[in-house]
This record gives sequence, structure tokens and C-alpha cells, in this order.
Amino acid sequence: MEWLLWVAGVLGFFLCLMGSIALHELGHFSFAKKFGVRTTQFMVGFGPTMWSRTKGETEYGIKWIPLGGYIRMIGMLPPRKGDAPGQVRQVSTGPWQGLIESARGAALEEVRPGDENRVFYAKKWWQKLTIMFAGPAMNLVLAVLFFAILLMGIGQENRVARPVVSTVSACVVPAAQATAKCPAGATPTPAAKVGLKPGDHFVSFAGQRIESYTQLQTLIRDSAGKTVPLVVDRGGRQVNLQVPIIENRMPDLKDESKTVTVGFLGITPFQEYTYERQGPVAVAEQFGSMTAHTAGALVRMPQKMVGVWQAAFGDQKRDPNGPVGVVGVSRMGGEVAASDWPAKRKIAIFIGLLGSINLAVGLFNLVPLLPLDGGHMAGALLEAVKKLFARLAGRPDPGYVDVAKALPLTYVMAVIMIVMGGLLIYADLVNPIKITG
Repeated sequence: MEWLLWVAGVLGFFLCLMGSIALHELGHFSFAKKFGVRTTQFMVGFGPTMWSRTKGETEYGIKWIPLGGYIRMIGMLPPRKGDAPGQVRQVSTGPWQGLIESARGAALEEVRPGDENRVFYAKKWWQKLTIMFAGPAMNLVLAVLFFAILLMGIGQENRVARPVVSTVSACVVPAAQATAKCPAGATPTPAAKVGLKPGDHFVSFAGQRIESYTQLQTLIRDSAGKTVPLVVDRGGRQVNLQVPIIENRMPDLKDESKTVTVGFLGITPFQEYTYERQGPVAVAEQFGSMTAHTAGALVRMPQKMVGVWQAAFGDQKRDPNGPVGVVGVSRMGGEVAASDWPAKRKIAIFIGLLGSINLAVGLFNLVPLLPLDGGHMAGALLEAVKKLFARLAGRPDPGYVDVAKALPLTYVMAVIMIVMGGLLIYADLVNPIKITG
């Protein structure tokens, strides 16, 4: 059953990601149609076509490599000297597909009679800006929607420790040397010595009735070196125990430069998850803080990729806050589905992941470099600035900006993105980020 849940989680999360990609491309597609740009393809995925259907002038389909999507607009790059009359170069909104088309030299498409005003490059600067911004904007809207569902529909998660045993530590070892197995000669913890078991509910400790884990924790800390009477509820019957609380040295909560002697029992408490619904202000705050965090992560991406490389080909652990690819986040979905967490928490984490991924995709596509959407947006804004200065100076309209001049940088960026994407996929397979411990 566990592996079935894992597979269902992987597939479910993957389909949600593909849905987000399709909506991203729908953002481009809708405004391209609105402004009259001839759009010949709307595809989810890359590579060979799995399924397609043509409606009007557009072919809609799904391709076999599910690592993105694209729409194909004629005239996304303007003509250059030497191009045949009536022809313009074309690329797609998908950076991977754009590289393939450019590399194969298949970037020319004949403009049909009457389509001269339907090419992308001939549109007004604000129309081009809107078409290219609509894709990332769709992801940002989805992120806000998912955060709203999470915070306003489900609620903000709070974890409350209950006076119930979750796990029992088998032996006493220094925290820095903690292992899954006890080393030879290790001293059993007091909890293991007296036979405490997961699920035991503390009724009283040293004669005091236990109402909360905080109260129990304080009593344990204050009982160092003492043998204390303990009563737990175990499956409906009360069990009386005499527990020898041992001494443990730990940093002073008031002054971390000092250490204090406290009592140690050797248990971890059961965590109860509660949810408190929030309002629109909390959604805005969440979106703002996540945007700042994600933007910072994008700036540090080159540095983070070094860690991904070391984790993929060395023995270094993956950074839980580092970059992750489609394979990795889909595996996270499976991990959440197969966990023993309550159903409500699984749904909350699932939705939170979708919101975070859409936010990251939206912001990444706003980076002002080709072949990303932000590169074409930067070209449209540059065109607006040049037109403004020409008008103020009384000079003729300079026309469109030739973003094709940035193609060398585009090729370099595309190669870097392919290498990064491949590295992430490999790392996600051999050394994935785990979120369930």
C-alpha cells in the first residue's frame, strides 16, 4: 500500500506540474491570439509528439518529454539582411525547444499573404511585453491561489507537542555521535530501561498530574539524578513505573555560552498538528516573504549548483533549501503521499509545494535573459525606451529592437540551462531531497 501511495503521489504531483505548465503557455497563447499573432502550435512537453489535434490554424498537443512546454508564434525574431523575402525566423516560448529549433537551422517559416501584420516582432512594444509577461504572470497568479487555499482554506499549521510518547531512544550517546544503532556498551536511556513504549500517555510524573508536554518537560529537566514515580496510560490501562532520571549537560537557555545540568528521559513527544485559518493579509505576507526568499535563491543559483554537483557525484547531502527539478518535486509528492502524516497535513504540504514551485517558475522566467520570457520582455521595454527618446528628440521612429542580436548569449544560456537541468534530474534520482526525515 505504501508504494502505491508513493506512485499515486508522484503521478498526482507531476500532473499538477504539467497543468501549471499548460496554464503558463495558455497565458502567452491567449494574448498572442488577442493581439493577432499567428500561433501555429500549443504544446506541453518537448520532443516527438505523443498526441495532437489541429483546430483552426493551431496544433494542440502533448509531447513525450514532459520537461516544459511552448507555443510557436511566427516572427518572434525579426528578419535580418539576407533572409528570403516573405520569411521570418521563429522560435518558441519554451527555452529548450527554442535551442533545438535554432541548432537545427529550422527557424524560418514562410509568412502567408496577409500575415505581414501577424508576426510577433511587428506588434507594438506593449503588446509584445504583455504576451511574454502573461506566461510568468499565470504562474504568479497560481502561486497566490495556492497560498490562499493553504492559508485561508486549510489554515496555518501549528505543531503542539502532546504528553504522549512518539519514539523511545534506545541508548545514551552524544548528540554529535547519534546513530540509528546503539554502539557496543552504550547505556540504555531511562525510558528504554523501564519499558516506555510509543503511544504511552503520561498521566502523572512525581505525583503531579500531567496536563501538557511543556509541564512534563519542565518536570523531567528538574529531576536530574532522581528516581521518579511515573504513571502512563497504555491502551486504556494505567501502568506505574519508577524511572531513574539521569543527568545531562546542555546549553543554558538564558546564556548559550554556559551549560547546565538537566534531567534526561529519552523520549520524543507526539506532535499534534492544528490549523488556524488566516485572512488575505496573511496570504499577501506569505507571497511577499516567499518572493523575497525565492528571488534570493535565484541569485545564489550558481553557488547552489556547486552543492548539487557535490551531492550528485560525492557523498555530500542535498541542501533541503537548494534547487530541485521536476523529478525531485514529483518524488516529494510521492514521499508526502506515502508518509504517515494526517491526511490534512499531506494536502497542506502538497498545496504549499505547488504554490512554491509556481512562484519559482514565474520568477525564473522573468530573468531578463534570452531564451527566457524575461529576455523578450527586456527587448520590448528597450524598444519603448528607444521610441520615447526618438520622439523627444524629434527623430524618426527607430522601429523594433532586433533581439536576434542576443542569439550568441541565448545559445550560451540555453546550454547552461540544459546542463543545469540534466544535473538536477540526475541528482534528484541518485540523491533526492527528502522532506519526511
